[in-house]
Amino acid sequence: MFVDAATIEVEAGRGGDGCLSFRREKYIPRGGPDGGDGGDGGSVIFVATAGVDSLASLSGRYHWKAQNGERGGSSNCHGRNAEDLVIPLPPGTLIIDAEHGHVIKDLAVAGDSVVAARGGRGGKGNMRFKSAANRAPRQTTPGGEPEKRLLRLELKVIADVGLVGKPNAGKSTLLSRLSRARPEIADYPFTTKFPNLGIVQVGPDRSFVLADIPGLIEGAHEGAGLGHEFLKHIQRAGILVHLVEPAPVDGSDPLENYRVVHAELEQYDRELAERPEIVAISKAELPGSAEVRDALAAVLGREVLLISAVTGQGLDRLVHAMVRELDTRAEAASK
Repeated sequence: MFVDAATIEVEAGRGGDGCLSFRREKYIPRGGPDGGDGGDGGSVIFVATAGVDSLASLSGRYHWKAQNGERGGSSNCHGRNAEDLVIPLPPGTLIIDAEHGHVIKDLAVAGDSVVAARGGRGGKGNMRFKSAANRAPRQTTPGGEPEKRLLRLELKVIADVGLVGKPNAGKSTLLSRLSRARPEIADYPFTTKFPNLGIVQVGPDRSFVLADIPGLIEGAHEGAGLGHEFLKHIQRAGILVHLVEPAPVDGSDPLENYRVVHAELEQYDRELAERPEIVAISKAELPGSAEVRDALAAVLGREVLLISAVTGQGLDRLVHAMVRELDTRAEAASK
């Protein structure tokens, strides 16, 4: 099950109380204080972990609590520190304070981590308060209170290239042809209910991540269809490949379909409309696809590719275009 959003409450562990104790041993009439400190409470820590690709493990549990620190003991024994509660999350997860709305941390890459709730410090035992003026202290301090937070977790898929287009434009078929991903494929709209990722191997030492973003419809930026549930995943993609179906089953105009999807991207996030985009007419095996390609290229004033995931036509050229755009983007970022 793919889950890309969850609201949870996290609570760290309370610190252990300091101990009030005095030595009482035979033949030692003035033993003095020997109460130990309490242990620290455990913290709740999120860690972006490679191989974790969904928030499904969090969806069935609302409250997450770390253990409390152990109370201090006599004979100056320190209470045990509680272990931290470490929760693995997919890279690309945003940690958002649900009460105030600000982003606490963007776990963008594997290895990123954040302490979501810090455990309370252990209290001090009466041994800590011994002095020349106070040889029999009865003071102790309680364990520190833990942090508690209500958090909203949102996953935005991380991919080098994102496939966009109207439903049934052939995105899932293309992903399955270029990678080992096996998304659901059928001849009806919205077969893809969530983004699918695949690794495209270009050579022995070169690959990139390709994401199939579910089909967009008019009004998606306002929540039509699954709107924001789909659009947010495009924001992480370095470049976009816009697939246009040459002969839509609903009889719509391919050029108008391109305009609709591009407009939805722009209205959701203006930066998306300015991102490097490769446009390709899918399903080149259908009659009239070349004419649609020429018409769209004339409107856009730039090259439009003609591909077929079924016959393999134009796929090598498409992959090379992706690599070229990724290299250009990497060079620009390094300057």
